[in-house]
Amino acid sequence: MHVPDGIVPAWVAITGYAAAGGTTWFSLDRIKRKYENPREMIPTASLLTAVFFVASLIHIPMPPTSVHLVLSGLMGVVLGWYAFPAILIGLFFQAVMFQHGGLTTLGLNACIMGLPALLAFGIFRLRYLRGGDKPGPSMIFGFLAGFSGLVLGALMSSLILILTIPANLDVSVERAAILSLLVAHIPLALLEGVFTALVVLFMLRVKPGLLEAELK
Repeated sequence: MHVPDGIVPAWVAITGYAAAGGTTWFSLDRIKRKYENPREMIPTASLLTAVFFVASLIHIPMPPTSVHLVLSGLMGVVLGWYAFPAILIGLFFQAVMFQHGGLTTLGLNACIMGLPALLAFGIFRLRYLRGGDKPGPSMIFGFLAGFSGLVLGALMSSLILILTIPANLDVSVERAAILSLLVAHIPLALLEGVFTALVVLFMLRVKPGLLEAELK
């Protein structure tokens, strides 16, 4: 799902930076308005950023390609409005330390993974319409959050790549490769949905206060 340097036109990369900057500003503004002490979530956000950073290094074979965990849905569920800035920081270190993604496409990648995280945040909040913090509804909406977070990110990256295929490449072949990669993410989306649901159940039993971010 990471878009590397040199793949998209300059105007797309610039638009990605503009969108990421606006979303970061909006997220930080919401944090400032909604939290009495915005710093109280920083340790949790730092921990989840580290998990997000490491997850991209674990590749799962999905012939004819391989995919990796993204955990954008889990980031949204646990961190709420902190999710987008946390993902942006994680992507920056991935690009600098492992050349995973790119610096010119950092804003674009932040939107591809950060916006679905905010959507997952909204989806998980819907659990209060179906039983509050009971395990059943929480696991269902946790699964939906984790699943939709990955699916939306894969759709966004695929659409961007398809619409910006360079003219010197075989468009039909490139589209087939991109669509194959999209299909390969479906099993991973199911896995992330189940994983997110299990994490939600664990947190409800051990420390439900960790899920309070999505109440803000």
